[in-house]
Order: sequence, then structure tokens, then C-alpha cells
Amino acid sequence: MSGEHKPLSGKSVVVTRAAEQARELIARLESFGAEVLLLPTVSFADPEDTVILDATLRSLERIDWILFTSENAVKYFARRARSLGIVLGERRGGTKVGAVGPMTAAAAAAEGLAVDYVAKRHNAEALAQELRGELAGKRVLLPHSDLAKDDLARLLGECAGQVIEVVAYRTIAPGSETAVPTGRIRGTEDSVDPAAAALRRIRSGNVDAISFASPSAFRNFAELVGTDVMRALSESAKFAAIGPTTARAIREDGWNVAIESSESTSDGLGDAVAAYFEKEASGVKS
Repeated sequence: MSGEHKPLSGKSVVVTRAAEQARELIARLESFGAEVLLLPTVSFADPEDTVILDATLRSLERIDWILFTSENAVKYFARRARSLGIVLGERRGGTKVGAVGPMTAAAAAAEGLAVDYVAKRHNAEALAQELRGELAGKRVLLPHSDLAKDDLARLLGECAGQVIEVVAYRTIAPGSETAVPTGRIRGTEDSVDPAAAALRRIRSGNVDAISFASPSAFRNFAELVGTDVMRALSESAKFAAIGPTTARAIREDGWNVAIESSESTSDGLGDAVAAYFEKEASGVKS
């Protein structure tokens, strides 16, 4: 309804997710009335070395559990399987599948994998803790990005018999085809590149919040805008993190996290941003 209260009306929120993954978060923020500025600071690619990944895919019957902690892990794991002629939907032996959240579970299902467990609290640590009894003495496969820290593998190692880590994909800065341009030819029309326009807004300090869905998205953003702009933004805008891992990375780099979602999902992040500004508008201290 036109008269419905929207907590983010008049607020501008920057989304730094990869363009192909940003739709859900953008829709959530816009449903709350936000003006959304898309500035992708991460992209993804196949691993450069697939020897271990390939060997694991060819011997899935020896795996007791596969744990997926992101949609990307599912996407690239399945993509490599297809390139080897392996049909993941043809379950081998008693291999079970765990997913960090509903979107990751949906991605696995789309690849023909029946998901046996979805974490109640949607983060990787919760997935490991909630399955602790099930994983005791089992062989666990953990596909992840090349930038993944070993915290989860260590946690799994406390209960699982064996943890096999494989790099399923690489996290990289956007390529030249999507990167913010460093120059332009002036003519009769203004530049309509949305990323360039978003970057100009950010550098001018004319945004209310900047959202980050991974440590790499944050670090690439900080490198893109530079220390002086980061310092100014820390005073004029609110940094929002999708969950504890991303929030920790931001704080470790010396910046304040004003908004941290309890669930590591797009909806959770959008809801957290809306709740923060609604509290701010009502005068309630966060």
C-alpha cells in the first residue's frame, strides 16, 4: 500500500555482492523502501588446479558427508562434476549432504542433490556444531573457496574422522568487463554506468549504509576506495555485515560494524539493515 511505513524510505544502501548473487538482497532492501546502489567488489572463477577436486569427485562413494557452506561452493562443485561427466544426482553409497542455509540447500537441490540437513542457525559454525554427533568418526568433504580460512575445518576436525578440504572456486576482484572504469570520453551524454555512478556517490559520502556479504567483498571495497575515503565513510555511513565471519574481518581491519545480521543470508542482512534504521528513527539506542 502506498501509505505503508517503510523503514528504509529515504535511505541509500550500497550492495557489494557479485551482480549474479545480489538480486535477493536488492529486492529485500527495496521492499523496505531503500535506494540500492550496486557496486560489485567480488567475482568468482574456477580453480586453477583441479587435481584434488577431480580425484574427490571421482570417489564420492567414499565420502560420508558433503558440507556446502555457500551457493558458490555448490555451483562450482557441480560444474566441475559435469565437466568430468559425473552426475551428482546419482547418489553414491550412503553419502549425505548438509547445507548452511535454505538458499544453499536450494542450489544443491537444483543440481539434483537431496539435502539431508540444513543448519537451523544459518552459518558455517552452526552447521558443524549441529551435526557434531552425526559426523563423529565420519569422512567429511568440505568444498570451499581459495580464500576460506581453516576455522571450520578445525572445528570439523574435532569430531569427524577425516576432513577433506577441496578448493571448488576462486574469489577474485571483478574483471575488466565489470570493473569500475578509470576514465571516460566526454560527450553530450553523462556516463550511465551504474557501478561508476555508485562509486561517485560513495566517494562523496552520500550513502547511508554499505553492506558486505564476505570478507573479500569488504577488503576489495576498502582497496578500491582507499584509506581516506574509508575513514570518511566510517563517520558518515554504517557498515553492515552479513554475519559473524564478515563482521570479524571488518573489525580486524580496524573499522566499526554498526549492523550485523544474526543469519548469514540475504534476507537476514536486509532485515538487519531495516531494523537498525527503524530503531534509529524511533530514537532507540542500538
